[in-house]
Amino acid sequence: MKEISITDIEGIRVGHAHDLNAATGCTVVICREGGTAGVDVRGGAPGTRETDLLDPVNLVEKIHAVVLSGGSSFGLDAASGVMQYLEEEGIGFDAVVTKVPIVCAAVLFDLAVGDHRVRPDREMGYSACLDARCPECAEGCVGAGAGATVGKILGMERCMKSGLGAYGVRTGHLEIGAIVAVNCLGDVIDPKTGETLAGVLDEKGKGCLNTEEILIRRFADRRMAFGGNTTIGIVVTNARLTKPEAKKVASMAHNGYARTLRPSHSMVDGDTIFALATGKVDTDVSVVGLLAARTMEQAVIRAAKKATPLCGLKTYGDLIA
Repeated sequence: MKEISITDIEGIRVGHAHDLNAATGCTVVICREGGTAGVDVRGGAPGTRETDLLDPVNLVEKIHAVVLSGGSSFGLDAASGVMQYLEEEGIGFDAVVTKVPIVCAAVLFDLAVGDHRVRPDREMGYSACLDARCPECAEGCVGAGAGATVGKILGMERCMKSGLGAYGVRTGHLEIGAIVAVNCLGDVIDPKTGETLAGVLDEKGKGCLNTEEILIRRFADRRMAFGGNTTIGIVVTNARLTKPEAKKVASMAHNGYARTLRPSHSMVDGDTIFALATGKVDTDVSVVGLLAARTMEQAVIRAAKKATPLCGLKTYGDLIA
């Protein structure tokens, strides 16, 4: 297999917009020709838009963009700007009187970092679409990853900065990539080495504790866990998939979360993954699904490793310095 950028997949563009002073932003993945999509929401506290349309029993067969956003539920407004941009471009479901862009979205909670009064809005969503004209996909503290943090079980003073990561592979004619904003309650682990890349800091701020062990102890004390989290991601492929198959790929991609986020899918995480297929290559859904998990795993790792300091929060780079 060869490593590729997610934007190497034909028909896919990625754009970011953010306010680093406020530590929030949004990311858009645009598929101008439309793609078959599925979603799997496993966290207990999700914030999403247009996910019901992806149910295989419902009418619309293709979507045109997926938005990942900070700002908690306020950040869903960014999708309105994406709809505006796509309608101006003549992209969308043909409703005779106009084209109606089908834009799905998921949000994460970053209001406790930076300025909570600033949230991704219609203007920021539109700006992310303009940024999507650039062929590259930036990573780190950009877009939906601008305000992302991890390891919050002992409060924001002991958490670390995370960000947005992306990773893709090509095997034969099949291409698949993942993009994710990592904002989990717990720790980010490299499954190959067992190393904690980012998580809850110890008292000296020079190493990481174990969130799962802390959760177990806090349960015994009947103490409430911190609730502002959620990891949101998208898997993109050039495979030809039906709507049920796309949902299965999204489901299998959650294995990438389970391998790297400890814990994953908690009641205070709204963990969500979309799958988007451009329909160019015949393949086997099981192969697409296992590669979705692999690429998501690597994207999560990159989100932790590529984070840069912001709002006084430490990063993976600070721990290994």
